[in-house]
Amino acid sequence: MAALGWLTPRRRPATARSVLAGEAAAEAARKSALPGELPDDQPAAGQGGSAPAEAEEPAFPVVGDDRAAAFFDLDNTVMQGAAIFHFGRGLYKRKFFQRRELTRFAWQQAWFRLAGVEDPEHMQDARESALSIVKGHRVSELMSIGEEIYDEYMADRIWPGTRALAQAHLDAGQRVWLVTAAPVETATIIARRLGLTGALGTVAESVDGVYTGRLVGEPLHGPAKAEAVRALSAAEDLDLDRCAAYSDSHNDIPMLSLVGHPYAINPDAKLRKHARALDWRLRDYRTGRKAAKVGIPAAAGVGALAGGTAAAVALHRRRR
Repeated sequence: MAALGWLTPRRRPATARSVLAGEAAAEAARKSALPGELPDDQPAAGQGGSAPAEAEEPAFPVVGDDRAAAFFDLDNTVMQGAAIFHFGRGLYKRKFFQRRELTRFAWQQAWFRLAGVEDPEHMQDARESALSIVKGHRVSELMSIGEEIYDEYMADRIWPGTRALAQAHLDAGQRVWLVTAAPVETATIIARRLGLTGALGTVAESVDGVYTGRLVGEPLHGPAKAEAVRALSAAEDLDLDRCAAYSDSHNDIPMLSLVGHPYAINPDAKLRKHARALDWRLRDYRTGRKAAKVGIPAAAGVGALAGGTAAAVALHRRRR
C-alpha cells in the first residue's frame, strides 16, 4: 500500500533543512565549476554578427549577458530516467550491493517511469538506499566509478533537444548549471561531460574524504532546489529576472518561478497545466510535439525523438 502514496506527491514549503541543502549545494557547485568564459566578441551560433530585423522577437539567450544563466533539472529533462537509478545499476555491477537491493532499485525506476511523477518520499527512499550503499567509501572512489557509469548507462540517454537548449546558452556566453536531487558528485560528472558550467545536487556528508551515510540538510528536491538557485545566484551576482530554468516536473515550480524565463520540458500533467496558465514556454521531446509557445531556439528541434524507445512512447500515449 505504501506504493500508492507515490501517486499523490506532497507539496512542501521551504524549511530550514531546505535552505541548508540549497546553500550546501551552491557551495559545492561553485567549488566544482569549470573555469573559463567565452570571449566577449564571440557571436552566438547562427547569428554571424548580423543585426536582426526590427520585427523579429528579441534574441534569446542574450549574447554576452554575464548576469544571466540557465538552470536545468536533470531527470527526464536533460536525461531519460533518473540518474540515481542508473548510478545504482552501475554500483550493482561492481558488487557494491546484492540482488535484493538491485530489485528495489529496478522497481523504483519502473514505477518512476510508469507514474511519471517525482514523489518526495519515493525519491528520498531511493536516496537513503544509495547513502547506505556508499557509506564508508571514499569520495574519490565513487567519482572515478561515476565516470565509468556515465559512459555505460547515461551517455545514450541525454535528450538531444534539451542538450541543444543548454548549448544555446553556452554559445551566448552564459553559464549553465544542472540542478538535481541526484548526488552532487554524479551531477558534476554529467555536467562536465556535457560541457556545462557545473551542477547543484544533493550533498552527502563526508569526513576526511569518506562518506558518513548522512546528508547535509535534505535531498535537493522541490523548495530546496529553489533555495540552491537563489544562493548560487547571490554568490555569482546573477540577475534571476534575466535567467532561465528548465524542468519536467511540477515539483520544480518553485525553481521555475524564480526566474524570468521558465520553460516546461517534457512536462508532467500538473506542470503542463501550470505552464499554460502562466503562458510559460513548453517543449516535449518524448513524442515530437511542438512547443505550445514559440521562442525555443531552433536548434532544440534537431533530433527531438533520438534516443526515445517505442515502448516509452507507447507507455506515454497510454497514460495520456
